[in-house]
Amino acid sequence: MPATEVATYDGYFNTSQECWSVFTEVIGAEFSNAALFGKVHQLTVDAYAVQHAGGRHPDKSVFIHLTGLHLVLERGIPPPPVAPYLQQLATRVRDWPHFDPPSVVWPLTIFDVAMADDHAAAVREWSAGVWAGWGTRHEAIAQLVAAYLDR
Repeated sequence: MPATEVATYDGYFNTSQECWSVFTEVIGAEFSNAALFGKVHQLTVDAYAVQHAGGRHPDKSVFIHLTGLHLVLERGIPPPPVAPYLQQLATRVRDWPHFDPPSVVWPLTIFDVAMADDHAAAVREWSAGVWAGWGTRHEAIAQLVAAYLDR
């Protein structure tokens, strides 16, 4: 996409056009750097998705992205092998739990990642803060992951 063209936002996430534009710039940087992509792209997508839960954002998406954060941040699974686990969930779960978004003031956002000198460190710090913001749901996510993935 040319630098003067802005990504059109379709309303899937509970976000603004401006925030979506920053997100697309950040993931564009990740897509253009294989090492960076492998280190943090899964965290970037998962953190952005659950930081923007609500509105038209489906329960399935919120649960899948919270699970991605859980697998990396709680279980220590490196980001690249997380996607197949999320695919397994997508095929196994039939009734998706509904998690209302937390009422928190996020300490960091995608804008902080976009402005950071150390992209990977910023994504790790931001995603950890997003996961912490969903703290009241950690146990539920762990139980659902155990039920569907730890068979």
